[in-house]
Order: sequence, then structure tokens, then C-alpha cells
Amino acid sequence: MIEDILIVDDEPLMRKFLQEALSRKGYEIDISSDGEDAIKKIGMNSYDLIFTDLKLPKADGITVLKKAKELSDDTTVIMMTAYGTVETAVEAMKIGAFDYLLKPFSPDQIELLLNRVIERKSLINENNYLRAEVNREYDFNEIVGKTPEMVAVFDLIKKVASSKATVLIQGESGTGKELVARAIHYNSPRKDKPFIKMNCAAIPENLLESELFGHEKGSFTGAYNKRLGRFELADGGTLFLDEISEISPALQAKLLRVLQEREFERVGGMRPIKVDVRIISTTNRDLKEEIKKNTFREDLFYRLNVVPFLLSPLRDRVDDISLLAQHFLSKYAKENNKREQKITKETLELMKGYRWPGNIRELENIIERIVVMDLGDKVLPGHIKSWIQNEAETSENVFRTGQSLEEMEKSLIMETLKQCNGNRTQSADVLQISIRTLRNKLNLYKEQGVDIPS
Repeated sequence: MIEDILIVDDEPLMRKFLQEALSRKGYEIDISSDGEDAIKKIGMNSYDLIFTDLKLPKADGITVLKKAKELSDDTTVIMMTAYGTVETAVEAMKIGAFDYLLKPFSPDQIELLLNRVIERKSLINENNYLRAEVNREYDFNEIVGKTPEMVAVFDLIKKVASSKATVLIQGESGTGKELVARAIHYNSPRKDKPFIKMNCAAIPENLLESELFGHEKGSFTGAYNKRLGRFELADGGTLFLDEISEISPALQAKLLRVLQEREFERVGGMRPIKVDVRIISTTNRDLKEEIKKNTFREDLFYRLNVVPFLLSPLRDRVDDISLLAQHFLSKYAKENNKREQKITKETLELMKGYRWPGNIRELENIIERIVVMDLGDKVLPGHIKSWIQNEAETSENVFRTGQSLEEMEKSLIMETLKQCNGNRTQSADVLQISIRTLRNKLNLYKEQGVDIPS
């Protein structure tokens, strides 16, 4: 996407020609008649595209190019040159210029060049965010289950994937909400466009708005450059909002407006930006209860809940435990170049009798641990007994008669953190609270002098 353009040329007619040609397309245009003024403007503003003549008063086009690339490598620079300096323009491309225009040039040449620049910027924006994302068609291999609940989930994914409808996936932490979201996206017409994820609980509240909508340069302390938000990065694709219940009421109102109008402004910006984005959100909370407590907007809930998914906890899908365990054994044996182990009948019975508070994620972690530790050809009950806590034993160890509710909560949190070896993300999943809530609790306990496991 191109918005702000700087034209640098000492010829008034050339500046006017470019300004008129580009303004008609809706771009915001700044002009400079010499290199020194251009460098000053580049230092004060964030430009998407710069057209600069090679020969300029006070500082040449090469100097302008170097300064622009020094401040922002994402800025695209086009060199303008006369026939006699083409060789120098080619050299400029070696140090960062995108292309050059040989004077005189026509509006059609500008149009073709702009299309190439837009295509390049689109690829850069996606690559910057999705560097580690393998953009492939996502099948259902990672979603394992044969229970009626899971069969219903598979059927609903197939029905909803081809639509544009917003989706709300509810379920406890670790039940596979992100896998369902990815399956919807990669089986949809948007599969070749970005799948952008944002964990609403993991980002500090004061930064959430900027993360979602982006910001303009200088819009707040530390905003040294313009930044695109997740909505712009997801344009044409899917925006996955994990733990949607954790956003503030003020931000909920802004999100509702985007869903209604399909446009937004960056933080510090004045121009509306239109996007085509499908929203898939998740929560481990009961949003209807949150509405009753006035912590979640009812109108936003209905906007998000066009197609609802409810994922059952693993304790209600006992018949899927053996399938999942075998799936993870095969997966991690292959990843770690280990032999594939077998789970004994006795071990499966033990696993089926456990309530799995961390759901599928907890089961997966235990199976990966078994594979990595290479405990033998068979997975025996003794291999996992120490890793899965009997709920009655846990309650006896953690709670004491006469404790206040606050003390019981602290005891449960500290015991869970200890069992998870200080891993806060895993502890939050087991406790079924957000990582932000856990962090706030631990900071309070630390102020009280409690030694926090790490």
C-alpha cells in the first residue's frame, strides 16, 4: 500500500507533472526542489515512495537515496535521470533504488511502475510478519478425533470455510482453537493470503490499539516510524484474534466500528483505511457471563458470533485420548528421529482416568517428553504417573481448612507454577486464566514477599 510520496526535482514543470499525475490517484504528495530540503523532509516524515532526480542542488539524488534507506529500508526510491546519466542510475539501484525513470516519461510509465511498487510492498509486508509461516494448504491432519463432538466440528469447518462470515471459537485453553481457525482459513478462498495472529492477552493494553490498527510516525513517544497494524497486514486474508475477551471496553468499541464499517484509522492518523479481512476470534471465557458483568460489549459479541464453534474439553472426549496420544507419538518420533513407541492398555486406562486440566496441549507436552526421554519401546503407567496429578491429592496438598478464598487462590497458583516448573504460559493454560491475569497475580504476590518459582 502506498500513501505518502515525496517528489524531489529542481525542475518546476517536472514537479508539477508528477504531482498532478499522482494526486489524481489519491496519494498525499510532498515536494522538494533540492536535496538538502528533501533530506530534512525525510527525517521528519515517513514516506512510502520517493521520486528523486539524480542531479540536484545542495545534495544529489544518491545522497537522498542513502538517507532514505538509512532511516527506513521499506521506503521505495525511484531515481529519475536523463539519458547521459543512466549508468549512474543503474549504480544507484545497486545501493537500494528500486528502479529508474528515463526522462522524459509518460503517465503510462508511471502507472506501470506504481503497480510494481505496490506488488513489491505487499510482498514485503506479508514477508515481514509471516517469515516463519509456511504458507500451505492446511488439511485436517492436525485435528484428531472421532467422537460425535469432533465430527460436528469437522462438518462445520467444511461448511463455513468458503464463506466470509466472522467466527467465534469458544473452549477451554488447550482444546485446539487455533488449529480450527487455521483449518478454516487454509480451506477457504483466502488460503493464499495472510493468516495473521494476535494474542490479545499477551500484548500490554496500552499497545493493543497500535498493534491492531498501526500508527503514524510521531503519534506517541517511541513511534519513530509509521507502522502497519495487524488489520492492514491481514488485508485479503484472515485476522485471528486469540483471547478476544481480554481487550478493554474502549478498544472493543473501536473493533466494533471496524467490523461495521470495514475501515479504520491508524493511531495518530486522519485518513480512513479500507480493508477486506475475515475475523476469527477465540476465548476461553463464557462471553455471555462477561456481558452480564459489563466487561464485554453485547453488540460486539453478536458481530463476532455469526458462526459459533464450541470445543469440548478433553475430559469429555475420552474416546479421543488414545487417537491423540498415538498421533503425538508418531509426530514427535519423526521430528526427533526416534523409534515410535507403543502405549500399553494399562497406560491408556490411566490417561483416560485423568481430567487433563490443560486439555490437548497438556497431553501433547507429556507425549513429547516421553519421546524425547526415550524410556523404552512401550509407554508404561510408571512413566507418566509422576507427571499427572490426581485431583484429590492436589486439593489435599494445596488447600487447608480455614484458608480464605484469596489464600486458596494463591496456594493453587503457586502449586500450579511449581508443577509446571515455573512456565507461566503453561500454568495459565492449566489454571484457565490469561497470561496477563497470572502476571498481575504474581506481581502482587512478589510485593507481598512471596518467592516466585522461575
